[in-house]
Amino acid sequence: ANSQYDETWNGVQKNVFHHGHYFKDNIDPYRIPGDPSSGLLPRISAGTPGENGTADNKIQAYCYRLCLTRNPDNRIPITKPEGYDSTQYELLVRLSETRWSEFFGKYDPIPNAKTDVNNHGPFSYDNIGLNWDYPEASYERRKEILAEHILYQKGLLYFTATDKRIPEKVRETMNSWGYSADEFADNGYWPYNIYVREARRMIGEYVMTENDVLGKRKVPHSVGMGSYTMDSHNVQRYVTPEGYVQNEGDIGVKAPRPYQIDLGSLLPKREDCSNLIVPVCVSCTHIAFGSIRMEPVFMILGQSAGTIAAMALEKRKTIHDLSYEEVRRQLEADGQILDF
Repeated sequence: ANSQYDETWNGVQKNVFHHGHYFKDNIDPYRIPGDPSSGLLPRISAGTPGENGTADNKIQAYCYRLCLTRNPDNRIPITKPEGYDSTQYELLVRLSETRWSEFFGKYDPIPNAKTDVNNHGPFSYDNIGLNWDYPEASYERRKEILAEHILYQKGLLYFTATDKRIPEKVRETMNSWGYSADEFADNGYWPYNIYVREARRMIGEYVMTENDVLGKRKVPHSVGMGSYTMDSHNVQRYVTPEGYVQNEGDIGVKAPRPYQIDLGSLLPKREDCSNLIVPVCVSCTHIAFGSIRMEPVFMILGQSAGTIAAMALEKRKTIHDLSYEEVRRQLEADGQILDF
């Protein structure tokens, strides 16, 4: 919740539209338009978000980042997946009947005539609301969640390419794409791993918050820096009080300048553990992690974590008993940037 760490952008964020990933037109959420008794369309949650700024147990959506190509010599056609259910995409049909036409807005080109496909828009590759139990789930349950995500995304590709209710231009464009034959060939041309944008986070010696990212608070023990926008994908899709479908949780707040990340955010509380250093699931709030969660930052913090571990072994000390000044000097000697 915002109140826990004196923040503004944490917790529920209804009617906050920082990107274009929301419904700009009024779309009926019910299976029979205008009839709540007919039930909600698939991919819409029955519950309602809490008040803005309050906490819940939901997390931002996941997706597989797909590597597609238009090169006919390297293209594997999109096919109908086993278990396909076209009703899962009814909301996309209704969206297509509005002014929205940005389905291919995040097909970012990469070398060799391929693309890195990410979520874009109010109904896209993010499987909103279907991953909430992933962080604490068993391995078996996680397999079920991953299988559901794969079916959703494969089905979305096929639906967009073949369903006559989708505009012809969109269908034609989708049919020009296919899986890259030389990528993930031993996995059905599908990425090995899902994009887990956020899961469990530690509560450690220091909790990074938006106040650190926005430069409102001085970080005492820097071990690296971040700079990316505090970014969260949508968390839930719900029915507004007015009776229309809407998304919630998509946030984008820029950091005014590169910011420091505190040593304590990598360390568990002293009383909890003395031999663990955490450079990824760091001690921070949801919205601060929206910036920290970038791969370059993980590499920066990973280098610092390795240095801290080596120093603790060499000096025969626990990680909490190391002198920060000694850590800082070693990091700077290694070329780590600790200030801007």
